[in-house]
Amino acid sequence: MTESGTPTVDEEPAPDPSWWHRSHPTFASLVGFFSGVAYVIIVPGLYATLLGLLLSDEAAKRLFPLVIVALVVPLAMLIPRKTRRFAQFMLLGVVLTAVVIGATATLVIWAMVALDG
Repeated sequence: MTESGTPTVDEEPAPDPSWWHRSHPTFASLVGFFSGVAYVIIVPGLYATLLGLLLSDEAAKRLFPLVIVALVVPLAMLIPRKTRRFAQFMLLGVVLTAVVIGATATLVIWAMVALDG
């Protein structure tokens, strides 16, 4: 490759994405769902970590509920037609992960109270 970024004669251009990435019907669904799962776990964790490092405990506790603003990203992706399917499955991943975490926490707390009380 030359300094200007153009390929030289003996270099081959990069191959196009395989059919799996272009047109497989479940690709956007799987990637969207697991992106939602990761999103609902990683974003609040990073946000809480940054607040804890940069602010006092009281200020961090007061500002933590603003993490809900992060849901604007998948909601905004519902608008363009090109990202709509991905965003639908991303929101499904976010909601189902939150439901599973909430149900598990409720069951564990109930079991702890029932066994201890």
